[in-house]
Amino acid sequence: MIRLVEVGPRDGLQNEKEIVPVEIKLQFIEGLAAAGYREIEATSFVSPRWVPQLADAEEVSHQLKPHDGLVYTALVPNRKGLQRALECGYRRVALFTAASEAFSQKNTNRSIAESLTEFAPLMEDAKKAGISVRGYVSTAWWCPYAGKIAPSEVLRVTEALLEMGIEEVSLGDTVGLAVPSEVEETLQAMSNYREKIALHFHDTSGTALANVLKAWQMGFSVFDSSAGGLGGCPYAPGASGNLASEDILYLFQQMGIKTGVDLEKVARASQQLAIHLGRTLPSRTLARLQAGWTQR
Repeated sequence: MIRLVEVGPRDGLQNEKEIVPVEIKLQFIEGLAAAGYREIEATSFVSPRWVPQLADAEEVSHQLKPHDGLVYTALVPNRKGLQRALECGYRRVALFTAASEAFSQKNTNRSIAESLTEFAPLMEDAKKAGISVRGYVSTAWWCPYAGKIAPSEVLRVTEALLEMGIEEVSLGDTVGLAVPSEVEETLQAMSNYREKIALHFHDTSGTALANVLKAWQMGFSVFDSSAGGLGGCPYAPGASGNLASEDILYLFQQMGIKTGVDLEKVARASQQLAIHLGRTLPSRTLARLQAGWTQR
């Protein structure tokens, strides 16, 4: 069975130019929860100066409705962010670093080694609190500043995260340039950690679904996606949105592979958000379903 992690409420909405009201965010999250997701990344406890779209992290978090089998996750950049997440009751958080030294410096103003060192006290705090930790490794294939990233570099960072106790590492194609042959090359290096690896593809070049299929054929079964195809990366010029949840759901649905998530309910949640945003979202499957709805 495939496990899908929905990142739209955080990774998607943080890139919006206009602030999305709390009630709209909660409506969006509730729609995704009703669709059957077992994990939703709800927000991030970053500084409001850097990501003003998520300045309402506490307000959103305190109003999240519990659902059986669903875990809400929050991204935390540092120890202060972790403490804020714990105060809001999160049982799972996510940390982030990169496989590219250049990208790490641009994104966080620190080296990869420095970011890994700073994770140590966070992991101690998380262990004491009895919560699980997920890790993100950005630019796992291509970097907008350093070009192609060697699989050995991705493996080095991934192993460092797993050794410190992070339970799952999500490898990100941050700029959306990877193709299946490159995905295969990197994932071959990860074969010993298959059960602990997730994939986070962007669809800049239209290859995200092809990359998902290649990863699945290699035995990897955890994928991040964003409802409606929301998202992008402010530190990766030209990068478009995340792989759309509707598109990956359609792929696996038509292949007869269970995900536990209702495609049409996800599309409805995306449609309601698109109405608020006043624009069409990138998801191809969402556009097809919307056309069908208007014809009924």
